[in-house]
Amino acid sequence: MTDPVALRAKMYGEDDLSSIPVFGGGFINFGYWRDIPLTGVLTEQDRVRSQLDLYRQVYAGVGAGDRVVEVGSGLGVGATWALGELGPASITGVDLNPAQVERACSRAPQDDRLTFVVGAAGDLPLADSSADVVLSLEAAQHMDDLRGFARSAHRVLRPGGRFVVSTFFVPDPSTVGQVSERLETFASGVDREHPLPLFLEDLAVAGFSEVSAVSIGEHVWPGLDLWIAQLGYAEDTWPRRWLTSYRDGLLDYYVVTATA
Repeated sequence: MTDPVALRAKMYGEDDLSSIPVFGGGFINFGYWRDIPLTGVLTEQDRVRSQLDLYRQVYAGVGAGDRVVEVGSGLGVGATWALGELGPASITGVDLNPAQVERACSRAPQDDRLTFVVGAAGDLPLADSSADVVLSLEAAQHMDDLRGFARSAHRVLRPGGRFVVSTFFVPDPSTVGQVSERLETFASGVDREHPLPLFLEDLAVAGFSEVSAVSIGEHVWPGLDLWIAQLGYAEDTWPRRWLTSYRDGLLDYYVVTATA
């Protein structure tokens, strides 16, 4: 099997995942479709809005004075939006892929409050207690060591700081292995079948309190599936199995929050 780390590096590096039709607007996420009608033809504007609306879910509560760290910041489109819309004191985008960081720096506005750096989630290149909020949007599914990510985020957060992660997890640990039989990104190792209960335990072990997870799958999977179908993927192709995996209880999308 090809090395998953190499596959991820290629996907986000030379292949520039943000450029494919499944995404749009420089975002790389599945979208939050609650306020977008799914009864007609979706437009590219709808697709971009869905991705921005997912950022609104994750950045909810961020305001003036907050020092924010976004882990897996990609092209920095979401961080740039948040800087202008929410006005935090600072946003530091951390991404493992140097090509992504380079693209983000080249596209970002000239603003001292916004920086992008290369770094790993399990060893964030930031000082202890230097952030008020650490968040991550659709990146944790790629991480091999969620417990290391939890420890690193807790170290970087000040006491009482907020931690927010949104991505897809396996709800029931006993089903691990079944999603890999359906979805190519899991079969290749690019995505990991992380059981949600184990991640919540990782957060508690790292020292977080008020750990919770809210499913938003009903506002993610149907809209994503409709968009993918419009791109010409038939029902028997693997990209259409995200929705069926959700309906069969093998995968769901969550917003996980905790307090340092």
